[in-house]
Amino acid sequence: MTQAHPRISKAVIPAAGLGTRFLPATKATPKEMLPVVDKPAIQYVVEEAASAGLDDVLMITGRNKRPLEDHFDRNYELESALQKKGDANRLAKVQESSDLATMHYVRQGDPKGLGHAVLCAAPHVGHEPFAVLLGDDLIDPRDPLLARMVEVQEQYGGSVIALMEVAPEQIHLYGCAAVDTTADSDVVKVHDLVEKPSATDAPSNYAIIGRYVLDPHIFDILRKTEPGRGGEIQLTDALQQLAADEKVGGPVHGVVFKGRRYDTGDRGDYLRAIVRLACEREDLGPDFRTWLRSYVTEEM
Repeated sequence: MTQAHPRISKAVIPAAGLGTRFLPATKATPKEMLPVVDKPAIQYVVEEAASAGLDDVLMITGRNKRPLEDHFDRNYELESALQKKGDANRLAKVQESSDLATMHYVRQGDPKGLGHAVLCAAPHVGHEPFAVLLGDDLIDPRDPLLARMVEVQEQYGGSVIALMEVAPEQIHLYGCAAVDTTADSDVVKVHDLVEKPSATDAPSNYAIIGRYVLDPHIFDILRKTEPGRGGEIQLTDALQQLAADEKVGGPVHGVVFKGRRYDTGDRGDYLRAIVRLACEREDLGPDFRTWLRSYVTEEM
């Protein structure tokens, strides 16, 4: 019989990065606030957490990130103006972001990498399993990855990471997992992890993408983890220790994701994400697709 494990209710979203790949747009605007069609990227991530039942969200921020807090707060002046105009549609859109979840914020202070950012969440998370969502990866709500990961963690305990098969020539851009199959076709057992290996050194083509469900023992390991690749405290290094010794914090499993993922961390992929999402919108798609076909035909 499968052992039951504590229900997950908390999500952590690291958002302290400088966004240097998007300069000069991110000189005064957090990269997480860049719009993907008509919503900032960070709102998609919070919506994903909330839809998976994680309504307690801690955002790890840094200097110049105040707009993130303002976006998920109430704006009474704007709401009042829209209400007086009778603009119920836009009023609902404005209120939506503040009603998604209970939001908390803590500053990372010294940006020492993803592992350090996750460690900043320890006082808020306590001794509960929790999710980590990276803002550069937007997961289509029609492909509920996080909900599946929560389900797997509740079944097996320990930690769960999201994996996606990539071409061998791309694996150096990701953390990579060495895995064994399980009885579930979309779940693998992780026994080793390597941060951004070369194609020849990679143990597989399973890349880690930006969703994690973590056992709280990860905090004890992160406190002792030395800076790794890039001089930063790598979350992958801490997960590698969990995978190597199940007695520390349970096993590490991976959910192999084959759904729709939009990468907004790269300028080209950011533009492609906007086009794809706009094409699929009922209110924008028909006209936009017609224009896009015409534009591509003319250019080619």
